[in-house]
Amino acid sequence: MKQILIIIALSTCCINLVAQNTYSKEIQSQIDSVENNLSGRILIDGKPYDILSRMAHHKVKGVSIAVVKNYKIIWAKGYGWADESEKRPVTPATLFEPGSISKSLNAVGVLKLVQDNKLSLDADINEYLKSWKFPYDSVAKGKKITLANLLSHTAGLSVHGFPGYDRLAKIPTLPEVLDGRPPANTAAVRSVFEPGLRFQYSGGGTTISQLIVQDVSGQPYDQFMYKTVLKPIGMVNSFYSQPPHKDQKNLATGYDQNGAEIEHKFHVYPEQAAAGLWMTPSDLSNYFIEIQNALQGKSAKVLNEKMVKLYVTPYVDQSAALGVFIDNRNGIRYFSHSAGNEGFRGLFMASMEGGNGVAIFVNSDNGNIIGELLNSVTTVYNWPGFQKPKTVYTKKIPDELAKKYIGTYIYDGAIADVTMKPDGLYYWAEGTDAKMFFTSDSSFINVEFQAEKTFTTDAAGNVTGYKRKVNEKEYPPARRITSADADTLKAENGQLNSFGWRLLQEKRYEEASAYLQRAMATQPDDLSIKGNLAHVYLFQNQFDKSLELYKEYLAQKTDNSAALKNMIIQDFEYFRKNGFDKSLMDRMAAALKL
Repeated sequence: MKQILIIIALSTCCINLVAQNTYSKEIQSQIDSVENNLSGRILIDGKPYDILSRMAHHKVKGVSIAVVKNYKIIWAKGYGWADESEKRPVTPATLFEPGSISKSLNAVGVLKLVQDNKLSLDADINEYLKSWKFPYDSVAKGKKITLANLLSHTAGLSVHGFPGYDRLAKIPTLPEVLDGRPPANTAAVRSVFEPGLRFQYSGGGTTISQLIVQDVSGQPYDQFMYKTVLKPIGMVNSFYSQPPHKDQKNLATGYDQNGAEIEHKFHVYPEQAAAGLWMTPSDLSNYFIEIQNALQGKSAKVLNEKMVKLYVTPYVDQSAALGVFIDNRNGIRYFSHSAGNEGFRGLFMASMEGGNGVAIFVNSDNGNIIGELLNSVTTVYNWPGFQKPKTVYTKKIPDELAKKYIGTYIYDGAIADVTMKPDGLYYWAEGTDAKMFFTSDSSFINVEFQAEKTFTTDAAGNVTGYKRKVNEKEYPPARRITSADADTLKAENGQLNSFGWRLLQEKRYEEASAYLQRAMATQPDDLSIKGNLAHVYLFQNQFDKSLELYKEYLAQKTDNSAALKNMIIQDFEYFRKNGFDKSLMDRMAAALKL
C-alpha cells in the first residue's frame, strides 16, 4: 500500500508539471516514449519500466531532465518533489547541487585564463598560488604539478571527494581544507605518487585549481565563474555561491538512499570548483551545446575552437580529458561527467558531433535511475554507438531452492551477499543491492552487473559458490564463506569493512561484529574499522566496550583529528534517520562530548 501511495503522489505531481510546458504532438510523443522505456543494460522479459515506478522503486523524490537534439534543447521536464514536506514539485527551473559536474565548468574557467595568457597549463602550480603553497615532498620525486595535471586528475594527489558541511556548521577556508585543518572534515591534500604517472581522481586537486583562479583573477571564485563562464554560455540561473544566498529560491532538498531528508536540506561545499555548482539540466545543456558548437568552429562565447579541442583531448589517461571524461561508444565519441553530493546525483553526456545530449539530476543518494533514463533517451533517439538493451526471459524458482542460495560469497577478493526480500532474492556487491532474475533454477542475472552467474553445489547438494561469465568468457568462480574467522577468507583491503558496514545497516550485529573484528586483524591501518566496530558494540548494548573503542578511534593520529569526531556525528545522524536506538546514541554522544 505504501508504494502505491507514493506512485499516486508522484502521478499527481507530474500531472501538474505537464501544464508548465507545452510541446508539439511529435515532441510529446517522444517524451512519453522516454518516460516508458527505462531499462538497465538488459530488458527483463521484454518489459521496460516507466519513470514513476522506478522513482518509487529507488526511493527517489525528484528527477529533472533536459534532452538536446541537433544542438538545441528540445524538451525539459521535472518529476516528483523538489521538497516533499513543503509539497514543492520539481520543475525545469528547480536547482540541484549534484556535485562533480562542477569540475567540468571549473575547467572551462581555468582554460579561459590560459587562453587569455594569464595561466599556463604546463607551469608549476606554485607559480600562481599566492594565499597558499603546495608543500612538495619526496613522494613527488622532484616533479612539479601542473594545471593540466589538476584538471585531468593526473597530479598524484589525495582526497577523492568531499562530504560537505551542515548548513549550520562552521565552514573552513580553502587553505584549511587543503591542509586538513579544523574545521575541515577531510584530510590534507598531498602527493600520494609522482605527478603525471597515472590517473587518480582527486577533488582535492580541483580545489587547488579553485584557489589558483581566485589568486590570479583577484575575484571571489563564484563571481569570476558567473561573469566569465556561466553567464556568457547561458547558465544564467546557475551559481557557485556556497552557501546559496538566503533569498535564493527553487532549491531542491536532498534525500538519502532511503528517502530521508538530508539534515537542514542540503550540505554546503566550500570546495566550490569540485562540488559547489547549483544548476538546472537546461542550464547545463547550454554549456555542452556551447562546447559542441565551439568544436565545430561555430561559437566561441568563452573558449575558442583550439582551446575547446584541447579541453576534450585525453591527457595521460585515454578517458580523462581536462575536466570531462571521454566515452568511446563503438567508435562514436561522447564527453561526459557524473556527479554526487550528499543527497544529490547527476550526469550529463553529449556527443562530439551531431548535437545530441542529455542532462539528468536527482535529489537522492540513489542514482540508479539516471542510467536507466540514459538508456531510454539513447534508445528513443537512436544515438549512434549505443547498443539497445538485450532482452532476457526469466523464471520463478521454488522458495525452498531460493533459501539455499542465501549466504555470503567471495570472488577476486571481493565480498558478495545474497539475501531474501519480500519480492525475491537480492545480490549485494560493490555497494549495490541488485534484484536477482533467474534464467534457470541455478543461473541468474542482475540489471546492475554484467556477469551471468550459476550456483554450484557439492555431491550432497550444498551450495558451494557460483560460476561467473561475461560475454561467454569464464571468470574465476566465487566460493561460499562459511565463517568470518576462516583463515581462507582473504579479501581485498576495504572489503571486510565495507561488508561490516552493510551488515550494520541491516542490523545484523552479530555478523557485523565478526567481519569487522576480522577486518581489524587483517587491515590494522584502516582507521574507519574501529569506528564501525564501535557502532556495532553500541547497538549490541555493550556500552563500555563501545566507549573504549570509540576513544581508541578518536585517539588515532591523523592530519585532522576533528574529522574523526565529525564522522561519528555524521554516522549517528544516519542511524537516527534509519530507526536505530536513539537513547544509546544520546548516551554515547554525552560520554564522548560530541
